[in-house]
Amino acid sequence: MDPVGQGRVHPQGAPGSAGSASVSAVPVDPSNRLMLLDSASMYFRAFYGVPDTFTAPDGTVVNAVRGFLDMTARLVTTYRPARLVACWDDDWRPAFRVALLPSYKAHRVAAATNPADNIEETPDLLAPQVPVIADLLAAVGIARVGSPGFEADDVIGTLAAADAGPVDVVSGDRDLIQVVDDARGVRVLYIGRGLAKLEVLDQAAVQVKYGIPGRAYADFAALRGDPSDGLPGVVGVGEKTAAGLIQRWGTIEALVAAVDSGDPALTQRPRLEAARDYLAVAAQVTRVRTDAPLGPFDARLRPRPADPQRLVDLVDRWGVESSVNRLLAAVQTAAG
Repeated sequence: MDPVGQGRVHPQGAPGSAGSASVSAVPVDPSNRLMLLDSASMYFRAFYGVPDTFTAPDGTVVNAVRGFLDMTARLVTTYRPARLVACWDDDWRPAFRVALLPSYKAHRVAAATNPADNIEETPDLLAPQVPVIADLLAAVGIARVGSPGFEADDVIGTLAAADAGPVDVVSGDRDLIQVVDDARGVRVLYIGRGLAKLEVLDQAAVQVKYGIPGRAYADFAALRGDPSDGLPGVVGVGEKTAAGLIQRWGTIEALVAAVDSGDPALTQRPRLEAARDYLAVAAQVTRVRTDAPLGPFDARLRPRPADPQRLVDLVDRWGVESSVNRLLAAVQTAAG
């Protein structure tokens, strides 16, 4: 949980350790906008969207590094957050979700590895770039926050729920649509089709696009299914039917209760009955957590790098001067 006023979290323990944050509500302040980056979503898209001809002086490919920095610079320039957090996947496939649904992201476990090690399939040229991104964020002074045993989605859910707003969530993952909340100015900057085709998703946009309130997206996705996350969905229930069920009953729990009561209005009862075991756990898998334990951090953007000499060394090592300069200029402007 973030940012009260100055953008700080004050739970017990060190960053990433167990503990609970205490957050005091403050009035919505447009000048105190918080931007939350779904970092993995961004660096995967950067890797596939930027040519691998971009290399460091020693020939190491740095396309994801450059793309991530440039995307962040453009986002900061366009939306002018006062606070920025790069949310991290400390656990891309948390045990609590796998225990509920073993198929969860199972197809993305790296081949030729021990499944118990839970290693994500990552392109060989991307994997070494991820720590470089982390190093550069630290040197610039951009907060990077994860939580052991939780995904970046859960970190985002926790920070978005705790903040007074406004909050911009940057992701290409539609699951995060569930955090949209007009009352506090929480919206999703959806980059699923790239930054050039970014969609600003507030409640009205979600309603037009999916026919449901944003808060119901997790249950909608569980009903419809999502092969990219290993969610089978309910057989015979597609997007339109799932939206209709959510419009009428609101939640999976209410749908199961309607199945149990024999509600005559529930024409999909046989399909839902057949999927009862799945429905008993699906929503717990698709709903982002809002209680991920987070350590202290400062989300405020500052006009100067946190570690100038370290940043110079990293720029020289990886040959990313132009991208870093663009990010620094964006951060300096946003920081005022």
